[in-house]
Amino acid sequence: MKLGQAAGSLAQWSAFARQYRAEMAAPATRHDLELLAALSHTTDYSVGCYCAIEERCHRSILRQLLIEHGAKVE
Repeated sequence: MKLGQAAGSLAQWSAFARQYRAEMAAPATRHDLELLAALSHTTDYSVGCYCAIEERCHRSILRQLLIEHGAKVE
């Protein structure tokens, strides 16, 4: 699957987002999300990448997933 930045249409972005969320729902990855969410209440950390447009970047989905798992996000 193309990276989110390569999505040329809303449909391609939506397909990317669905696949990314499915991958992040795997048990080991879900555990990591829960761990990061818990850590966010006691320590600061950041997640970044080189994508220029946040709205078409996996980190925007990751941010939402962390929020859904109870992370404290600024």
